[in-house]
Amino acid sequence: MTKKKSLTILLFMIIAVGLSVHYYKNHQAKQAEELAAKQVKPMEVLVTPVVKQDVPMTKEWIGTTQGDVNADIFPKVSGYLLKMNYDEGSTVQVGQLLFEIDPRPYQAALDAAQGDLEKAYANQRKSESDVKRYGSLVREGAVSKKEYTDAVRTNEMNKAAVSTVKAALEQAKLNLDWTKVTSPITGLAGSAIAQVGDLVDPSKKLTTISVIDPIKVIFPLSENEYIWYQKMHLTNKDGAPVSTGPEIDIILSDGSVYPQKGAFSFADRQIDPGTGTISVQIKAPNPDGFLRPGQYAKVRAQVGTFNDALVIPRRAIIETQGTTQIAVVTQDNKVEMRDIKVGYIFGNNRIVTDGLKEGESIIVEGFLKIKEGMIVSPKPYSPAKES
Repeated sequence: MTKKKSLTILLFMIIAVGLSVHYYKNHQAKQAEELAAKQVKPMEVLVTPVVKQDVPMTKEWIGTTQGDVNADIFPKVSGYLLKMNYDEGSTVQVGQLLFEIDPRPYQAALDAAQGDLEKAYANQRKSESDVKRYGSLVREGAVSKKEYTDAVRTNEMNKAAVSTVKAALEQAKLNLDWTKVTSPITGLAGSAIAQVGDLVDPSKKLTTISVIDPIKVIFPLSENEYIWYQKMHLTNKDGAPVSTGPEIDIILSDGSVYPQKGAFSFADRQIDPGTGTISVQIKAPNPDGFLRPGQYAKVRAQVGTFNDALVIPRRAIIETQGTTQIAVVTQDNKVEMRDIKVGYIFGNNRIVTDGLKEGESIIVEGFLKIKEGMIVSPKPYSPAKES
C-alpha cells in the first residue's frame, strides 16, 4: 500500500512539472512575439517639409511717445492764482481761459498809467500853447529868443513824455490782459502744477498742453541704421523722394500692436558722439487719443527681404554642445542626423543657410527618442498643435 501511494505522488509530480514547463514555454514565446511586434512597428514622428519663401527682415527699436506739439504754460505776470478754469485731462481749445491771476494790482497800475497820460497830455498842450504865444511875442521883441527856444524845447520834451506814458499805458493793459492765462493751442491739457492761492511768477509752470493727434515716437538709431534711413529717403533729379520709407508698427508695453501705422518724419541734426546714435521720430494717427505722451513704445520696421530663403520651425532645431542639428527623414523613412547652419529668426520659424534642401522632411516632434538610421513612421505636422 505504501509503495502504491509513492507511485501516485511521483506521477502527480511528473504531471505538475510537465505543465509548468509547458506554461513557461508558452509565456516565453508570447513575450518574444510581443517584443518582435514592438521592434517591427516604427515609432511615429511628426514631420514638415523644408519650404522656400521670401522672408521680410524687420528690426525693432525702443522709444517713447511724445505729443506732436507740447506747450508749457507759464504766467507772464506775477500774482496770486484766483481761479482754474479748465478740467484737468480734458481737451481745451485755442484761446480758452485756463487760469486767472488776481488782476487788482494790474488794474490799479492801468488806472495810474491812464492818469499819467492825461497829465502828460495837459503838459504837452500847455507847452504847445506857450510855443505859439512866444512865437508872436518874439517877433514883437516882447520875449527873448532864448525864452522862445526854451519853450520849444519844453514842448518837444512834453511830446516825448506823452509817447513814454502811452507805452507805459499799453504795457499796463498787457499786464492786465495777462492775468487771464489762455491756451495757445488746441490740445489735451495736463494736470495743474500750480493751485488756487499759490503765488506764481513767469518762472513757475502752470500746466502743459499737448497735441496728441498725430502722436510722435522718439527713438535712437545707430549710425549704420541712419545711413539706411537716409537711403530710404533719397531723392531723384526732380527732387521727389525715391521711397517714402517703410510703414512702422508700434508695439505697446503689453505686447499688443497699435492698429495705426506710423511713418518716419524727422531725424535730428547731428549724431551724438557719446553714444553714436541719432534721434529719429515717427508720427502715427491717434484719432481717439489712445496713446498719451510718455508711454513706452517699441517700433518695428521692415528693413529688407531674404529672397528664396529656406525656412523651418524653430522647434525642430537641436542645439547641443555648440552644434546645430536637424533630424531628416529620408525617402525610405530612415532618420538622418544632419549638421546645419541657421540665420535670421522670425516668429516661430528660422532661416537655414546651409545643410538642407527645399522639400526635405524634417522631424518637428519625437526627435528626442530617435537615433541615426532608425526607421520611423512620419506623420504630417500641424503648427496648430503648438501651445
